[in-house]
Amino acid sequence: MTDFSSALSVAASGMRAQAARIGHVSENIANADTPGYRRKLTSFEVMRGPDAPAGAVQPGRVMLDRSELPRLYDPDHPMADAEGHYLGSNVDLVVELADAREAQRSYEANLRVFDQVRQMSSALNDLLRR
Repeated sequence: MTDFSSALSVAASGMRAQAARIGHVSENIANADTPGYRRKLTSFEVMRGPDAPAGAVQPGRVMLDRSELPRLYDPDHPMADAEGHYLGSNVDLVVELADAREAQRSYEANLRVFDQVRQMSSALNDLLRR
């Protein structure tokens, strides 16, 4: 039964990691028009330790996208400099939507693995009861 619990732990860790990724993508989308906002990037790390099952992941350190912020011209903006420019956000909504879709599909794949392991465990228990 430890193989079943190991598989459930790996699938659950993947779901937690993708949920964290979706959270950062949501923050990026919400701040797409915030001046000076830098896109958050999520990385995943392999879980280490004596109790960590092989293949389990966890969200890593959140990093900021260091690409150049666009200079926008709007002399009426409260953050505009003397020349009428201010720094915009480096969030690209198309990229964020693609990341959200990828994270959603990865989450769903882990959920299907979780459900499949649960069904196999239930079927094994039924066989053992006979």
